[in-house]
Amino acid sequence: MDHVSGFCPSISSEENGEANGDNSSADDELVDAFGDLAALPVEVGERRPTCLRCRRPQKVCLCPFLPTQPLDVSTCLYVVQHPAEESRVLRTVPLLAACLPPGKCNVIVGRRFNEEKHPELAAVCRDSRTLILYPGPLSQNLEELVRYQEVGTAKNNVIIIDGTWSQAKNMFLKNSLFHLPKQVQLNRNLSSQYVIRTQPSNICLSTLECAAVALSILEHNDNIQEVLLRPLKALCSFQLQHGAQVHHSKEHLLKNGMYDKPMPKNKRKIKRMEKLVTDHNVCPR
Repeated sequence: MDHVSGFCPSISSEENGEANGDNSSADDELVDAFGDLAALPVEVGERRPTCLRCRRPQKVCLCPFLPTQPLDVSTCLYVVQHPAEESRVLRTVPLLAACLPPGKCNVIVGRRFNEEKHPELAAVCRDSRTLILYPGPLSQNLEELVRYQEVGTAKNNVIIIDGTWSQAKNMFLKNSLFHLPKQVQLNRNLSSQYVIRTQPSNICLSTLECAAVALSILEHNDNIQEVLLRPLKALCSFQLQHGAQVHHSKEHLLKNGMYDKPMPKNKRKIKRMEKLVTDHNVCPR
């Protein structure tokens, strides 16, 4: 914000001469004018009516693209959401929750989680059936893990961190509870359909897409992925029709000489960006 002193040019006493009296009355009038403005009632803009199911404004409701009945799944999702995601307009988690039965998509907002403040989440993390979806050298391919699992025999819990990649990394590293479940990742060669938000690399997926793929694998039902992605595609299509631009991944922009932001000075960040260009299977960590 600009300093108030920069609002009006200052006048030296020499330039002022004998006009101090006139200026004093002018200053008084200016103060009175601002006082009158400050006394005016503030009009609070009315929020647009929101659909209770998809959480979108009613005029752009996406319920026609949601399943008529919640998907019948045995897996229980726990989305640990960075507080910054709550204020984003184009969020995918409300769409995910709208597609699943009550209690199957639990959203927990915060940065730090411990047993004292989050006993339910702590119990989930200690459950042997719980998986955390986060890429890394210790992560196991989810498809390999469930390849020989019979349908309906294991009712898994899946923890998904919702935030930017840097936020997700910070939350994973600084919460010891998240190191208790078995760590898994998705090795399918997929490109994100969430084209109205920039991803670090071509293989990075939105929270809804991660959940859609994970559920289709765990439930042995590829139709789940198709059903969950339908409202996301509709959201992106609507936004593009009303002026939004397609956001290419940072990897795509770098490879094609289209990255127009200043390059970072931090050597570690530079190394990560170079890796995005050279390693096709890299996930930001």
